[in-house]
Amino acid sequence: MLVPLVYLILTLGTIQSAALATEGAARQAARVFVQAPSTAAGAAAAQRALDLALADHGLEASEAALRITCEPRPAQCHTRRGWVTVEVAVRVPLPLVPPVLDLRVPLAVPVEASATQQVSRFWGAR
Repeated sequence: MLVPLVYLILTLGTIQSAALATEGAARQAARVFVQAPSTAAGAAAAQRALDLALADHGLEASEAALRITCEPRPAQCHTRRGWVTVEVAVRVPLPLVPPVLDLRVPLAVPVEASATQQVSRFWGAR
């Protein structure tokens, strides 16, 4: 009875850590994206922010997906008072399960987070 309880606590701790990591990564990636001088620089800065946030919680950045969407002009993210939404999705492997097992059930839990930031109304006035 004790072993399943310990495994449950370990699994919930791992999932909670991943949830904190993805939420922090999405928030920081959105912040650095809207402050970047261009969309390309913003995308690179958002990817770096994602990598650092996930590494802080022991997650692999290769397991994460980053998606950036912009409103009201999807083709021009850096528009004054535009909105940038960053979505982060991570698959968290279950603890103590070797990846060699070929089971028909998923051995990972998907965790997703998103954050939205507004581009400054003074953007481009530098």
